[in-house]
Amino acid sequence: FDLESFMTSLSAIHEIEVINAAGLLPGVRLGYVMCDTCSHASKALQSVEHMLAINHSLTDMCSYIDFRPRVKIFLGALHSEVAITLSRLLSVYMIPLISSASSSPQLSDKLRYPVFLRTVPSDKHQTKALAKLMNHYGWNWVGLVYEDGEYGIGSFESFLSDAAESNVCLAYQEMLSNHENSNSLKDIKRISQQIISSSAQVVVLILRAELVKEVFKEMIRTNTTRTWISTNAWSQSSLVSMMEGINMVGDILGLTFISRKSQSFDNYLRNLTVTPGGYNSFIADYKNLRFNCTPECFLNNPPPHCPPPQSLKFKSPNACNLKNPHDQNDDYLAVWAVAFALQKLLKCNSSVCLGEINFPPWKLLKELKTIQFDFGNQTLFFDQNGDFVTGYDLIQWEVDGNHRRYQKIGKYTLLDKQVKLTVQNFTWISTGNTTPPQSRCSESCPPGSIKKILNASCCYTCTLCPGGTYSVLTDLADCKTCPNGTWSLQGSNHCEPRREFYLKWSDPYPITLTTVAAFGILLLIVILIIFLVHRDSPPMKRAEVRLSSVMMVGLTVSFASVICFMGKPTVYQCCAQQLMYAMGFTLCVSCILVKAFRIFLAFLPFGQMTNRRLHKLYKPPLLIVIMIALQVIICLLWMIFDAPFVEASPPSPQSMIKIIKCREGATYFGYGIMLGYIGLLAFIGFLLAFKGRKIPHEFSETGYIIFSMLIYLFVWVCFIPVYITNSEEGTLVQASAILVSTYGIIFCHFLPKCYEALRKIKTDSLDTVLNRNSSLT
Repeated sequence: FDLESFMTSLSAIHEIEVINAAGLLPGVRLGYVMCDTCSHASKALQSVEHMLAINHSLTDMCSYIDFRPRVKIFLGALHSEVAITLSRLLSVYMIPLISSASSSPQLSDKLRYPVFLRTVPSDKHQTKALAKLMNHYGWNWVGLVYEDGEYGIGSFESFLSDAAESNVCLAYQEMLSNHENSNSLKDIKRISQQIISSSAQVVVLILRAELVKEVFKEMIRTNTTRTWISTNAWSQSSLVSMMEGINMVGDILGLTFISRKSQSFDNYLRNLTVTPGGYNSFIADYKNLRFNCTPECFLNNPPPHCPPPQSLKFKSPNACNLKNPHDQNDDYLAVWAVAFALQKLLKCNSSVCLGEINFPPWKLLKELKTIQFDFGNQTLFFDQNGDFVTGYDLIQWEVDGNHRRYQKIGKYTLLDKQVKLTVQNFTWISTGNTTPPQSRCSESCPPGSIKKILNASCCYTCTLCPGGTYSVLTDLADCKTCPNGTWSLQGSNHCEPRREFYLKWSDPYPITLTTVAAFGILLLIVILIIFLVHRDSPPMKRAEVRLSSVMMVGLTVSFASVICFMGKPTVYQCCAQQLMYAMGFTLCVSCILVKAFRIFLAFLPFGQMTNRRLHKLYKPPLLIVIMIALQVIICLLWMIFDAPFVEASPPSPQSMIKIIKCREGATYFGYGIMLGYIGLLAFIGFLLAFKGRKIPHEFSETGYIIFSMLIYLFVWVCFIPVYITNSEEGTLVQASAILVSTYGIIFCHFLPKCYEALRKIKTDSLDTVLNRNSSLT
């Protein structure tokens, strides 16, 4: 007793009885003969010869165009190997063969199998559905075991093509013989060892249920868990689902031909009885299986659908495990297709069939190929290959005690070629939650990277997309180039315009620089007021108020130049910031140099002639004008031949910032001479002050000059390498250097004088010190 085969047979018988009762063929009744092929082609051939025999033998004929046997059509078989063998024989007699299970792609060849039709899709669609299913769950590294018959080899070859199109790779492919012999057990052990040793966590089994059971026995014995993908050959096999230890093998997903629930068929099964005077042990077995656990069957007057009382004594181990016994596959569609074809062939109306009943079978085949009928809200027909264009149910084997039961979780339709899940969140055995297991040769490459293929298309390493390119999906083979005006960093999944960078007024650092510069200007104003108020005090006389005031003007211009560094640069702004600093700081350093020269002349002993000549050179206004004039000439030539300009410097490939800054000329030659000239003046002033470092303690101006010039020289010596090595921050560095050097002069020159004046500290003037030194000598 095999439940699936029994239900398939009853489905066809039930539909024949329904058609006869409905009067679809007035005056004509459909009959049937049923033979068990035992899943062997030779037995099937023997059964066909028996059905077609006249007087227990087949008559040889030169042409069978007028061959009129009682049997007009055959339904079957379950396995493609049997259907292929029968089709070859029946093609001789031109008798149609309709199958609801044989799905080998070979049977779509109408030149070789012209009489074959089927109410299910070809396996070429099933293998596409399998590949789509693996794509849906992200499985690209799978194992495949197939049998060596027509069904297995055909499906394997079809799957190879579909898997390649869907980027699914085979970790291994093993063929298992479907013939029982001494090597079968060795093959199963060898294949099981391959499954165990492979990293592929998903295995497709294109096998008969009997072979699947043997493979699973070995998996249970070795305690191996995988995710198994079934084909229609065993996706609803109770032989496998009821086997001991089935819950140990892992998750099982599968494709099965579309099935439907029928209340009429369910009632038929509940009231199933043996023909009076007949005997059918299968019916008793079925009732024992289905109703043995039902309490009503143990009453004194049990319902008619219950098994005989004596059968209840032997409780079936599978009792109560039969789920949805009224699910019908496409066998009943085959019966209805025949009925509608007969209705057309026999020219039936509502009361009578006018056509010839004893027709040759090829005429029925001709009608079947063109028939189109509505059934269950569907329009059904055979395509040019003799196949139904329907689809598959996607099922998951869920745990049911110590066994498994089937749950529909989705479908695959041939028209849109997509897997659609109706049950999204079911629990996977392998993960223990709703997260699907993974089976990949390599980890998926995320957006922003591409795969570098190794030995198989599914085995690769991930490489980041270089700057200026991107990838938006996982596992792409190539990076896309960013459109014009956009950029991306290494490993990016999108492109965007580079951000412009300059010293914006609203940014913290520019606000700080501006505030410090403004404070410096205010400080100079306060110092100037103090100098003017206390201009007659000894400290101020010694500091020379007029010369110090000119210095303050220069420092104010230098502070103002820092403000020109803020905002988006323009050509005029670039020129202004450099010229203001050059002229302002040159004016300040020139005044300091004049002070140092005066001290140098006053305290260092020279011969009378030399002293007289040097004193002739000490003309402060003229010296300052000359030094300023030289800087003016330098800046003028600089602006003419190598003027500053706005530069949008090419950013680093790993930077999304486009720096907009002022460049101090194409060659930096004029900029370098300008800074060098100020540095030369500062260095000369430092040397003159250093020469007079041993002057009397009461006159401390030399110390201030030395320290202020050292600060300036130190700041700008440090500025040069920083500016060269970090040109992106050059604007900030230069503005900061101007502020530091300017504040250095304020703190060294002016604040000590202000302190002395405000505290009224008595110090000797320069003339007093000189007179005292003269009297000592």
